[in-house]
Amino acid sequence: MTKPVAESPSHQSMTLLSRLLLVPQDGDNAASSMVAGLQSEVRNISREKFDDLLTLANLNHVIVRGLEVFLNVMREAKDDTRAEWAQTALAAERARITTALAFLEDICAAFEYEEYDVAVIKSLDHWPDLGSDLDLYTNANSEDIAKLLRRHFDAQIAPRSWGDRLAGKWNFLIPGLPEAVEIHMGRLGQTGEQVTIASRLAERTQRVLIGNQAFRVPSTSDRLMISTLQRMYRHFYFRLCDIVDTAVLSETGGIDYGDLRSSATHAGIWEGVATYLAIVSDYVKKYSGSGLDLPQFVITAARFGGDEVYYARDFLRVPIMPQSIKLYGSQLAGLLRKRELQNGARLSLLPWLATAAVVGQRITGSDKGIW
Repeated sequence: MTKPVAESPSHQSMTLLSRLLLVPQDGDNAASSMVAGLQSEVRNISREKFDDLLTLANLNHVIVRGLEVFLNVMREAKDDTRAEWAQTALAAERARITTALAFLEDICAAFEYEEYDVAVIKSLDHWPDLGSDLDLYTNANSEDIAKLLRRHFDAQIAPRSWGDRLAGKWNFLIPGLPEAVEIHMGRLGQTGEQVTIASRLAERTQRVLIGNQAFRVPSTSDRLMISTLQRMYRHFYFRLCDIVDTAVLSETGGIDYGDLRSSATHAGIWEGVATYLAIVSDYVKKYSGSGLDLPQFVITAARFGGDEVYYARDFLRVPIMPQSIKLYGSQLAGLLRKRELQNGARLSLLPWLATAAVVGQRITGSDKGIW
């Protein structure tokens, strides 16, 4: 009989963090049992294990949501010491977010003042958490945007990698703002191949309130397609924020699956979107007892599900061979069928870019300048 492989300390922290985020806090007897087990575990957590949990929560953009649950458990247990750990970490993260949002509001206001379209992509998907940089999309010219940011914020352009140049994105460094401002201009996707989604993004945006601050963000369908491009076609890993963000959209009825299928099919990534949703659903079910309420046409279109995903190096990894390679091939074939030859040529460079990144990582210990 094969002896089960023990989870590493990092994997144990990922499991605990997943339970904090996904175990239902109220419900039937089964849910109550899961909550009781979770409470018993976190009430005995060591400072070292808490610090590991905090590091992982930061990498996965779930510090606020994860620690709010942790803090509630500690308050119920009247554990002032561990409650203080959580309160200190939450205060630091909320201070960071407050500063970043103030800059983000000013940046968006400057775009609107200069009459350029702008949408906040990815960063606000995680609210009340925030990503590690500020991501924007605009159809404006790169030279105009560089001048705008220099004029209003004394911004400097960060060095651009090969991938940045292909993707049509620039990173700007602004004095007083720790986070980089990453702006995608006219294109989306790892190699800038996605002009289909990009061309419609601005007209489909919606305004959301974050506290008393208003921002324009992509439609729900565009948001899920952007997440899919990032997770299924570029990085090949999920952060926990992707799981939680999508689960919340599903639970609140925010996903128009018909529009999502139509938009993703037009962009040539419907199978990737369906697979992304299937992975999220399976992972949520693992910890909450029930997955997303996905239509049958989503389940049918998915190439694989959560059973193929594994934990490694702080994230939930999507297997590249053969699963992601097939999705990539399908996207490339779709572009060529639509005679989008320039965008197909861009996308065909992805394997070479990935190979260069791997070689650079092995030789220098970094893929900087490539991705």
